[in-house]
Amino acid sequence: MFSSTSDNEIRLPAVVRSISPIRYPQYKIYHCGNFCVSLRLKELRVLAKKILREFWEKYPDTEEQLKSWFQEAEKNDWPNPNFVKDEFPNSRLIPNNRIIFNIKGNQYRLVVRVNYKYQMVYVRFIGTHIEYDKIDPTKI
Repeated sequence: MFSSTSDNEIRLPAVVRSISPIRYPQYKIYHCGNFCVSLRLKELRVLAKKILREFWEKYPDTEEQLKSWFQEAEKNDWPNPNFVKDEFPNSRLIPNNRIIFNIKGNQYRLVVRVNYKYQMVYVRFIGTHIEYDKIDPTKI
């Protein structure tokens, strides 16, 4: 019934395709007559890339790893913390849906908050290990 032309584009039958989709954070809902079709999108949205960019401009040795982390995070679907641990085994899960990532061999730390329901990742902190020791990652 459905065919895919790419990872994020689904080709629908003409009768459904002619109806404009209503987009929800992690689903596309298509209405057609008395039924609707729900398609789960496999994309995670990372907010605050600007913060990462500014950090790698200040610390150029982190650029490659931060770009790699960003690309890996955005192409994944994290319905719960177990999927994060599968993708990033060295990450540490902490309360309030926060995750700590070691960057460049634990010289730097990245703390993010994940909203699993809406597939959003918020960068809460990025800094050196010394700067990280001065914060409470569960509250930032």
